[in-house]
Amino acid sequence: MPHAAAGGSPAGDPFYYRHSLPVRLMHWTNVVALTILLMSGLQIFNAHPNLYWAGKSSYTGAAPVLAIGAKQSDETGVIGTTRIFGREFDTTGVLGISRSADGQLTARGFPWWMTIPDNPWLAMARAWHFFFAWVLLINGLVYVGYGAASRHLARDLAPDRNDWRSLGRSIRDHLLFRHPKGEAAKRYNVLQKLAYLVVIFVLLPLIILMGLAMSPWMNSVLPGWVDLFGGRQAARTIHFVCAWLLVLFVAIHVFEVIVSGLWNHLRSMVTGRYRIVEERHESRT
Repeated sequence: MPHAAAGGSPAGDPFYYRHSLPVRLMHWTNVVALTILLMSGLQIFNAHPNLYWAGKSSYTGAAPVLAIGAKQSDETGVIGTTRIFGREFDTTGVLGISRSADGQLTARGFPWWMTIPDNPWLAMARAWHFFFAWVLLINGLVYVGYGAASRHLARDLAPDRNDWRSLGRSIRDHLLFRHPKGEAAKRYNVLQKLAYLVVIFVLLPLIILMGLAMSPWMNSVLPGWVDLFGGRQAARTIHFVCAWLLVLFVAIHVFEVIVSGLWNHLRSMVTGRYRIVEERHESRT
């Protein structure tokens, strides 16, 4: 979770107190929760590795928009397949059919090393998933409350007029791997702000809402609201897509951390202290 601590640093001190202790704890709680949610969610998905866009159940007769499975091939025997919007791909070894932990070829959606538990145990996967869903929800609410109370959301994440004007330059800087130094390194650029806001206030709430939409109990408490999203199967598809959008965000986030100074960013998220690299001004003679 992003947070730039309000405290500065003494003159001459290259370190800047960037992340407060509560934010560091909530960040690492999110790392654990999201990792386990993804892996347990993939195990739940493996119980029925198909996605549909409409319908309250899987038995409407409509073709799935995504289907992962295995089939017999005359040339190579059993192969794994992934069908997306009717187009089929051979994904043997990764999706549809892959080797289990003991080396045996097994028909399953996602491979064992991507799931919790690693064997097809749906009840245990659901237990892990629901427990850490509550962890994520509570942690997220605490973060938003803390961010509002400390004015972190308004001070550090809300884009101002200058941010919008610098949008084009920020895109170019990212494409050219140019990273801020000096005082500019203490602030989030506009792309960072927009990405964090979308994750915090769009992706995470939507993935939690769609998780609730898959529960028949929630539909009985508030009848009809799930149909606004196309039914429980459409909600399951949206839930799945949002999960992989979060994975994409994390992948880009980790990549940027690595290319802009892995140890510096890691230290700041463990100790709170971020080293400011001053800009070099070359003099012309």
